[in-house]
Amino acid sequence: MKERKIGRPRTFDADNALEKAMKVFWEKGYEGSSLPELTEAMGMNRPSLYAVFGNKENLFRLALERYGATHDPLFDAALELKTAHAVVEHFLRGNADAQTEEEAPHGCLVINGALVCSDDALPIRNSLIERRAAAEVRLRERFERAKVEGDLPADFCASQMARYVMTVSNGMAVQAAAGATRKQLQEVVDQVLRGWPA
Repeated sequence: MKERKIGRPRTFDADNALEKAMKVFWEKGYEGSSLPELTEAMGMNRPSLYAVFGNKENLFRLALERYGATHDPLFDAALELKTAHAVVEHFLRGNADAQTEEEAPHGCLVINGALVCSDDALPIRNSLIERRAAAEVRLRERFERAKVEGDLPADFCASQMARYVMTVSNGMAVQAAAGATRKQLQEVVDQVLRGWPA
């Protein structure tokens, strides 16, 4: 009988390590997260981090993908709702909840990730800007569809409203990171909805 070789057990769980790295980036931003902080949170040394995840930039991109996998479905679900009002309400209320979860850093990784960056971190900053811009385009297209369907007035400016809603969402993330409560963010959403076109 052939002897079965048993591989050396890994001293860490890569999936769990990535989850912990994501939370460090989420709380401290890309440049604010030092390699010692990341390796300590992930339970691995620097050579192991490089061997498994590549450099810090690649680790951040993997963390961002992980974040998107759990947070993008909220936006996707909102865009599928029947009315533009329902889209905005689901999106903003969902963000208010997600940005104030007890077990996670407050705010949004896409916003917190690179509010301020040096030139070295410009590729990360530009990636996050592109991500936010893509979301705004999808929202604008949804509002354009609502106009065609008669759900929004013909003179409704889809691009301006998409920019406004995304600005509110981004501002809520900054406020959440600064300590705003879920109730306070939901009150912001209430104000947005009160001004929604009848």
